[in-house]
Amino acid sequence: MQSCEIAYFSAEFGLDESLPIYSGGLGILAGDHIKAAADLNVTLTGVGIFYGNGYFRQRIDEDGAQQHLYPAVDPEASVYPVRPVRDDNGRPIVIAVPLGGRKVHAKAWSVRLGSVTLYLLSTDVESNGEADRRLTDTLYPGDHDIRICQEMLLGIGGTRLLEALGIRPDVWHMNEGHCAFLTLERIRMLSAEGVPFETALEAVKASTVFTTHTPVPAGHDVFSIDQMDRYFGDYYWQLGTDRERILSLGRADGAFNMTRLAVSTSSRVNGVSKLHGDVTRELFRRWMPHIPKPDVPVDSVTNGIHIGTWLAAGMKELFDRYLQSDWTVRTADPETWRAVRDIPHQELWAAHQQAKASLIAAFGLPLDASGEGPLVIGFARRFATYKRALLIFSDPDRLARLLGDARRPVCLVFSGKAHPADGPGQELIRRIVHLSREERFKGRVHLIENYAMDRAKKLVQGVDVWLNTPTKPMEASGTSGQKAALNGVLNCSVLDGWWVEGYNGRNGWAIESAADADAELQAARDSEALYRLLEEEIVPLYYKRGERKLPMDWVNLMKESICSLAPVFNTHRMVDEYRNRVYIPASARGKRFAADGFEVASRVAAYKQFIRSQWPGVHVRKVDLLADNSSRIGLNKSAFRAEIGLGAIWHKDVRVEAVGSDGRQGIWKARLDPVQQLAKGVYVYEGSSPDVAIDIWKANVNVRVTPVSPDFANEFEMELSAWG
Repeated sequence: MQSCEIAYFSAEFGLDESLPIYSGGLGILAGDHIKAAADLNVTLTGVGIFYGNGYFRQRIDEDGAQQHLYPAVDPEASVYPVRPVRDDNGRPIVIAVPLGGRKVHAKAWSVRLGSVTLYLLSTDVESNGEADRRLTDTLYPGDHDIRICQEMLLGIGGTRLLEALGIRPDVWHMNEGHCAFLTLERIRMLSAEGVPFETALEAVKASTVFTTHTPVPAGHDVFSIDQMDRYFGDYYWQLGTDRERILSLGRADGAFNMTRLAVSTSSRVNGVSKLHGDVTRELFRRWMPHIPKPDVPVDSVTNGIHIGTWLAAGMKELFDRYLQSDWTVRTADPETWRAVRDIPHQELWAAHQQAKASLIAAFGLPLDASGEGPLVIGFARRFATYKRALLIFSDPDRLARLLGDARRPVCLVFSGKAHPADGPGQELIRRIVHLSREERFKGRVHLIENYAMDRAKKLVQGVDVWLNTPTKPMEASGTSGQKAALNGVLNCSVLDGWWVEGYNGRNGWAIESAADADAELQAARDSEALYRLLEEEIVPLYYKRGERKLPMDWVNLMKESICSLAPVFNTHRMVDEYRNRVYIPASARGKRFAADGFEVASRVAAYKQFIRSQWPGVHVRKVDLLADNSSRIGLNKSAFRAEIGLGAIWHKDVRVEAVGSDGRQGIWKARLDPVQQLAKGVYVYEGSSPDVAIDIWKANVNVRVTPVSPDFANEFEMELSAWG
């Protein structure tokens, strides 16, 4: 298989709780990604920031208020050896980054995981002033000036660090938009070698890929144009073009959007689940309104989890005994997991009870740790309002009856942090603390403070049901439920994110949720569906005991959950998918664009500049629908005829299509070919309707002209279309 070297940039990496430089899902995913790359011997270099005080340690006070503590992160305490990066003479490698007219220096730490090295930058360097030494203290600071400095350090500084280390990646993977300034630095480096800006942009774009994780506009980092000018004033000119051209790469809604910059400078963009890819296409349409949503160039690679990190010791011991001896290196093969069905029910249930007892003991929960203990439902994730932690409390009296049934007791275990600047999220935590103290919920509702990887492991391994109730479709992917499923914990979730792909009707429960413009109405419907599932299906099934007091049907669901979900939602499958679908094509593309003195990049740049300059002259002058088969190429179908004015653009440099609605929120397309030249730059195009069952008169048909090139990464790379 073709090999290539990957640079993987992310603002956070969650490797282990002993290195708390992550806040949540994005960092855990990044950590799992590089662990899987190491398992698969992928040549990958990670780049991030060493946060001196990390993400905050959470403490909940008597009133339920979240307190934010920032103890210093001790690299010596990490399970993974963290070492300073030095040159051949043993001196620390220090790079300089321009920040608002001054130079800030950064050193680096390294973490080695097999074939993968993770480099973490820190500005805690003696040559910096005190304020600059504190720039990398905390993750996701609320101060926008510190935030832009961190992102310049990550993108620009990270690129300079790789250059100083002599690392020349074939592919640059941006995990979220925080690191997108790396593309500007790569352009600057090429500009310093005499490569024109537009050529450098195409060369950088060819070898850059971008993964977006955020399905809502508010989740994307945005800086004011004034901020950009203050921090990049002495940097713009070094890129070989003017300020306005650089700002145009990220300008959106009057500000500079880091996601927009990432999209503008990447040849491949992907969401993190199939549904998220669809949501992202709708989100990005505001930047390219002339392109229908199905054509917006966003793909998807569904997230997974690193099995070696999240599997309970007892479960691993069980799998070692019953699965093939090499199962840990064949986790993406469904055949590997079929043997789970042959594990005796009693042994699988005992392994789960062992994990449940470990959970209860670790957090001192006042619960019976035996198999006769209550059904435990876990809800643990970041406390953001859209995750709806309080949905299950929509009808407190109904919930109290469910939890307090002496014959079939149920308890809820919550855990999670809210961002220090997220007041509504912190209020959710306070509310749960207060509810847990109400007489009807005492001993049945518990909140575990300081959610981190060590606590997450206990929870995903030891609860019986993993609850997930986001407002659909705001969950990009979610991976905590995947970790739970691996351990035989059953998911009960809104059909959002990864669960849309994972749920098969036999491996857990789906809260049927139709997105509604009225949030209260949607919440009412979702809570009713949740209560019905708990009362009529989940609780009765858990307490339905067979021989040896085993919940035989429940264990069958556990087996189905593991067999159907483990081989798909793991990072070995995910990284292999990135390697084959994203990295190898981007590597080949990047090398082709850079070869022979950037010949292809130069040609594409010139072509795009010409097309942009001439595009205002492209017009669809006339469109006729010929249902009487009178066209030259109509074959008993509806046919289309369009007169297109192309001006100076060659007719083979555009694609002309009839585009219509398929009646199912999708579109159909029929190619139109040039059949006649009416005048200089004016052509007649004709084509017939596709072989689909459509009412041509109700399909809202129009004709579209799009620039094309065999060198484009996708059909809509220029984000240009002219419509009739």
